[in-house]
Amino acid sequence: MIKCVILDDELLAISYLKLLCEQIENVEVVKAFNDPKIFLNEIKNIDCDLCILDIEMPGMTGLQVAELISDSKKIIFTTAYKEYAAEAFDLNVVDYVRKPIKKERLIQAFEKAADLLNNSQKKEFIEWNTNMGKSTIFTEQIAYIKTSEIDSRDKDIILKDGTTIVLKNLNFKSLLEMLPSKDFAQVNKKEIIALSSVKVLSTNEIITTISNESDQFLKLQIGDTYKNSLMEMFGK
Repeated sequence: MIKCVILDDELLAISYLKLLCEQIENVEVVKAFNDPKIFLNEIKNIDCDLCILDIEMPGMTGLQVAELISDSKKIIFTTAYKEYAAEAFDLNVVDYVRKPIKKERLIQAFEKAADLLNNSQKKEFIEWNTNMGKSTIFTEQIAYIKTSEIDSRDKDIILKDGTTIVLKNLNFKSLLEMLPSKDFAQVNKKEIIALSSVKVLSTNEIITTISNESDQFLKLQIGDTYKNSLMEMFGK
């Protein structure tokens, strides 16, 4: 669920935006403001993920407001004018939506926001009990993960330097929730691959950059359940 706050000096524009947001799944408008100064006084105490800011407002523009909150909130700009676009994206906002706002265009903006929020909530490391005790493992160092052959409740993490670390008593579902979704994919019931370790992808098989015991590149069989999601990740 994306919790959002609206700031627009026009009450009709606020009502229209609220109406659109109510029609979009997993979006909740928690509060709306028509005064930038009141908004700035209260926003730090509001539990929200994203702010929808109108750019043209008397006294203080949405651009000026964004400069003050962009470190803590995701931002979607709305405006009737296109000349602000470059300046808006300089602030690293989620999206810039032209008025009159259409539902389909607003959905696209929220989808971008959801992707950014999901990725920002994923840590660049995972912390879990391992064969070495409580450990912190940086995800960029992970090449491949498989179910342990000794105990299926455990998972073997193979790092890019060849080191193996055993995660104790952790299922794939929970493990995938810890990993950045854009960087890892489940291949079958027993294996997860870092996308950076994929050398060749075919319909049924992945050839990795990982050397096995025979000094050959490790090959993974793609399970039927995981084919579509894998192909989508690679734009197939």
